[in-house]
Amino acid sequence: MLITLLAFAVAIGLLVTIHELGHYWVAKRCGVHIERFSIGFGRVLFKRTDKHGCEWAISALPLGGYVMMRSQVPEQAPEAIKQSAFESKTVGQRAAITVAGPVANLLLAVLLYALVGWVGTQEPAALLAQPPLQTAAAQAGIEAGDRVLALDQKPVASWSQLRWQLLDKMHTGSNIDLTLERAGGAQVTRSLYLPPSLLEPEQDPLALAGLMLATPQPSVRQVIAGSAAARAGLMENDILVAIDAKSIQSAKQFVEAIQARPDQTIQLTVLREEQPLTIPVQVEAHLDDKGIKTGRVGIMLGANIEMVTVRYGPIQSIQQGLTRTVDTFWLSLKMLARMVTGDVSVKNISGPVSIADYAGQSARIGLSAYIHFLALISISIGLLNLLPIPMLDGGHLLYYAIEAVTGRPVSDEIKLVGQRIGIALLAALTMLAFFNDFNRLLN
Repeated sequence: MLITLLAFAVAIGLLVTIHELGHYWVAKRCGVHIERFSIGFGRVLFKRTDKHGCEWAISALPLGGYVMMRSQVPEQAPEAIKQSAFESKTVGQRAAITVAGPVANLLLAVLLYALVGWVGTQEPAALLAQPPLQTAAAQAGIEAGDRVLALDQKPVASWSQLRWQLLDKMHTGSNIDLTLERAGGAQVTRSLYLPPSLLEPEQDPLALAGLMLATPQPSVRQVIAGSAAARAGLMENDILVAIDAKSIQSAKQFVEAIQARPDQTIQLTVLREEQPLTIPVQVEAHLDDKGIKTGRVGIMLGANIEMVTVRYGPIQSIQQGLTRTVDTFWLSLKMLARMVTGDVSVKNISGPVSIADYAGQSARIGLSAYIHFLALISISIGLLNLLPIPMLDGGHLLYYAIEAVTGRPVSDEIKLVGQRIGIALLAALTMLAFFNDFNRLLN
């Protein structure tokens, strides 16, 4: 829980601060006086005023920050003071200051993706499992062990890249060509149609199409001392092949088979140093949380998934970071549009509870996963703030666009109505996000 809270606080604090720094940087260059830049909200813990009169503060609640610009000034104020107010600037300058926050978030995402690409990451290889019958992948002739080399002639380096490209194709349905390398080294191309998916968060659209990551045979990572497995003579690195002569294809299948055999003796076939052995194991009975008797043998499972190193040079890393940011932004925008039309489930909207959970999970996986999470949330913050909703940066940009066309500012009465509409929309969106969060927890 502590890791989750810290990871969430660091993510939100960093990303919102970067957002506000974007506003600050452009405002300073447009001659706007900054009265306060605060990291965090609430009671001020530390503050310092610089030579320009800007108060830099650290506040008690580290979930973001804000920049306070000089706003309306008295009529009798000196001309220099009036010219340093935000409202005194041209519509183009005010628009530039407003859009700078979301742009800062998008630029941060580019840098984060570029950093990961330059340092390099270990990702699962794009090896496909045997697709279930009647799925699109099975009908296209895809076989177990096929390695994906390219999608529509665009090279694929890992399963993560393949999955990302496929999800984009599945928004509206698409015909795709997969360039595959077979076990013997031969290259083939298979064409398949991916039907449009409602993209429910409870379902994996790629699995429904039959495109799944190949998983190796489960193996024994650790034998628990004093357990049934220890008494039977199981050893670390034993590869689990079969139970009672029935083949085992995955860790999940092995666990389910053991759980279904409490107080039974099974014949467990393993590979030990490439030699098959059949070992009798007395499965122990164990009561789960619901008081139901299930089987247990006392081993920790492992699986040696083939990994590949994905790494780029400095220039290519920046190109990849820019491409990934643009693709993610565009994909997220299309998903929002399809939510409005009902083609994508609104259950995909996540609130702070889910975001905090993802932050904790990615932090536990490793630094690379956490950086990917930061980049994704940074893009989401940038996109959300660009939506033409009053109260958000995009709403202000809409007002400035109207002002640029009509030659006069939007009236205070219209802004007041827009503010009420914006508050209502944001409140509804927040309630929906919390509902989805708690629904996921309950289910």
